[in-house]
Amino acid sequence: MKYQNGQEVRLGDKVLIDGKYSGVVIANMDGAEYSEKEPEAKWGYLGTGVMIDTDFGGLVHYKQENMEHEEIALVSRG
Repeated sequence: MKYQNGQEVRLGDKVLIDGKYSGVVIANMDGAEYSEKEPEAKWGYLGTGVMIDTDFGGLVHYKQENMEHEEIALVSRG
C-alpha cells in the first residue's frame, strides 16, 4: 500500500489524515507487518490494506482505494 506521494506505508508510521487527524499504522496487511499488540491472527483476515489507530475513532481499516479519497500523509517513520 502506498501514500499519495508514492511512498510505501510501513508499520509504525505516524500519519496525518485529512490535514487534521493523527494516527499510527499498527498493522500493514499488504506488507505482512503486524505489531506485537495487534498480531496477524487478529487482523490478517482483512487481507489487504492497513489498520490505523486514529485519534478520532480508534482503529480504522484503510484500503488503497481509501487513499485516493482521503488524504493520508506520512508525518514520520515509527
